[in-house]
Amino acid sequence: MQELYCPEEIESAVQQHWQENETFKVTEDPRKEKYYCLSMLPYPSGCLHMGHVRNYTIGDVISRYQRMIGKNVLQPIGWDAFGLPAEGAAVKNNTNPASWTYANIDYMKKQLKLLGFGYDWHREITTCSPEYYRWEQWFFTCLYEKGLVYKKTSAVNWCPQDQTVLANEQVIEGCCWRCDAKVERKEIPQWFIKITDYADELLYDLDKLESWPEQVKTMQRNWIGRSEGVEVIFQVADSEETLIVYTTRPDTIMGTTYVVVVAGHPLSLQETGNPALANFIQECRTTKVMETDTATMEKKGMATGLYVIHPLTGETLPVWVTNFVLMDYGTGAVMAVPGHDQHDWEFAHKYNLPLKPVIRNADGSEPDLSVQAMTNKGVLFNSGEFDGLNFQAGFEAIANALVARGAGKRKVNYRLHDWGVSRQRYWGAPIPMMTLEDGTIVPTPEDQLPVILPEDVMMNGISSPLKVDPKWAKTTYQGQPALRETDTFDTFMESSWYYARYTCSDYNCGMLDPDAANYWLPIDQYIGGIEHAIMHLMYFRFYHKLLRDAGLVTSDEPAKSLLCQGMVLANAFYYQSTNGERVWVSSANVRVKRDMEGRIVKATDTSGRDLVYAGMSKMSKSKNNGVNPQIMVEKYGADTVRLFMMFAAPAEVALEWQESGVEGAGRFLKRVWKLVYKHTQLGAVSALKIHALNDSQKALRRKVHKTIIKVTDDIGRRQTFNTAIAAIMELMNKLTRAPQQTGQDRALLQESLMSIVRMLYPFTPHTCFALWQALGGEEDIDNAPWPVAEDAAMVENAKLVVIQVNGKLRSRITVPADADEALIRKRASQERLVAKCLEGTTIRKVIYVPGKLLNLVVG
Repeated sequence: MQELYCPEEIESAVQQHWQENETFKVTEDPRKEKYYCLSMLPYPSGCLHMGHVRNYTIGDVISRYQRMIGKNVLQPIGWDAFGLPAEGAAVKNNTNPASWTYANIDYMKKQLKLLGFGYDWHREITTCSPEYYRWEQWFFTCLYEKGLVYKKTSAVNWCPQDQTVLANEQVIEGCCWRCDAKVERKEIPQWFIKITDYADELLYDLDKLESWPEQVKTMQRNWIGRSEGVEVIFQVADSEETLIVYTTRPDTIMGTTYVVVVAGHPLSLQETGNPALANFIQECRTTKVMETDTATMEKKGMATGLYVIHPLTGETLPVWVTNFVLMDYGTGAVMAVPGHDQHDWEFAHKYNLPLKPVIRNADGSEPDLSVQAMTNKGVLFNSGEFDGLNFQAGFEAIANALVARGAGKRKVNYRLHDWGVSRQRYWGAPIPMMTLEDGTIVPTPEDQLPVILPEDVMMNGISSPLKVDPKWAKTTYQGQPALRETDTFDTFMESSWYYARYTCSDYNCGMLDPDAANYWLPIDQYIGGIEHAIMHLMYFRFYHKLLRDAGLVTSDEPAKSLLCQGMVLANAFYYQSTNGERVWVSSANVRVKRDMEGRIVKATDTSGRDLVYAGMSKMSKSKNNGVNPQIMVEKYGADTVRLFMMFAAPAEVALEWQESGVEGAGRFLKRVWKLVYKHTQLGAVSALKIHALNDSQKALRRKVHKTIIKVTDDIGRRQTFNTAIAAIMELMNKLTRAPQQTGQDRALLQESLMSIVRMLYPFTPHTCFALWQALGGEEDIDNAPWPVAEDAAMVENAKLVVIQVNGKLRSRITVPADADEALIRKRASQERLVAKCLEGTTIRKVIYVPGKLLNLVVG
């Protein structure tokens, strides 16, 4: 063993050993309990960031621990390789998305290996590979045959200048991110999967996910948005037409004073001969409104000139078209109750529409509607025969009345919409559908799958190569001419089933090998950011249920446990340019001064320019505050970076990046290395004679085994990795001060170091691999068992009791572990200072905390 800790040499040699010995290659073994640990797969953007390092280190720590406790552990990795960024990068770099993507994968794979993650690289998948997406295409055609897939016209963001569809994130303040043209809403045909058929199951099965964060489950419940209400039928005045409105508050129907419809609703599109109204409707239809915008946006509207009849009172109510009603939820029409809905109140206030209160305040008074709507539930008034009913009774009575009159029906609605999987982009898996000359749409036959995406293309930054190449779309179906679909799949399709393909990545006879899939699934531990709570994790769960119903898996949910790691934050600095823009400066080029409490009080760049300190924020390119993991690994070693990542904060909490903390982690590893080196240089160690240990040796051994108990619980159950490391560090402090004079001292240190190296191994595997060899451990530490605490080692033969007189410390005594109060009082009275305090006094009260404290109250 060399004296100096040289992480670069150690890590390179250990990684080569793992690769040559295929240490982490795994197969199904029914004799062993399986454990499937999975971190969300990365997008190959070109370089790992610290968020990746944190995510994958957590997964690796869990995987290595589970392996040490005897489980058959699967930890795979792959690449979520399709996506829009590749198209932009291809244009910028004058290449094609495939070349850019594969080059990034090669580079990022090297970075992952430098960090020493114990992946089974034989199971690596790349989602842009035809071998992968062929099964996705096949499964889509199966869903189509089952009636779970359909095509309909739907609104998208459209850039009229670039003649292309934009994703929501490409619309910046209503304009195209590329050319700044005003974005329009356009209706185009798109493919959908019926996730709404599974809405109730997705909702109710959340209760089965006991080891998922409550925050994620709440977000999914809200996104599914199940509500029970009534569809109310309003008759259009002087017409045979009707207007259907969905409401969850039928108890307020007697307060309806007008009705609003979304631009695009059939009623709004009737010819009225009003050019101003037509222009307003067109403006609304070409402006995208997000649900989150409706609370703060300016409410606009125009009267249509149409009226409807209130189904219970017979009143005539005006119909308005507005910009704040969403077509995507309910029916695109709303019964406006401005007395009891804030949106309706704001609109009515702006356009001088009447307000009618129908719900009393909690104290029974009439609500004051001069400032805002009264939105709480309560007792009805101004509601005719329904006066005096509370919310639930009013809901039931009014719903029954509407049903009885044929003017309504009970309805369950969802915020969740069917999953639109069409993307009018190039770099994605082609949708396997064809259109015949007569307009018939058919799925691509299985023997023509995969529909391969051509990779040798050049991007112009505007049009998809699939849409401008007429040859690619031309094909045949049973001898008839046909055209392929030129849209590609939403990339959430690939990331919704990759976890299942890892179980049988080289299986060629189908989408999944049922034996392998059902051996490994469900995932035991899934790890990823909270930002994926809605989209990915919802589709992930949905797709698993589709796979189950296709007979490919037997479990109901894809993952038993979910850990959402916190973000990695870093200091951000900027200066104001001459045109007023913020120019962000990398912290590597910043010099700072701190006050006595460590707070930054002044910052300058390398030229001496004063900078503004913007505080800690998420590492990002936009703020230039990212830290390249590879640079940190080259400077400090992978194990040091890993240790800091796991020690600096609890896994689910944001981590503040501090290079000084990385340096501290490095110093700790050097201390461990130095202690093992000094110990091994003294030569062979004799066997530990437990029965011959003295009291101080027993105390040290007790500390070791108590630490094993704590670290085991912190990693295995609580997943509080930072406290596990803290406990190991505390134990190390004791070991460095432990005597090494006698054979028993050295034998005890040997046992202690063998335990501490194994406990550190999940966090710092390279270093511990070398230390285990130096200590003479059997085989490689990768195959070593986790240390087990011995009950006998934790038995205390003696205990320290604090002695107080009138609450003041007078002595500390060591007594046998089984000593009772009487013995402790006797021993205490023999202590010189205690005896002096008791002279000439009477003991009036005794306070005894068993085995810890004796307080004698005297007078």
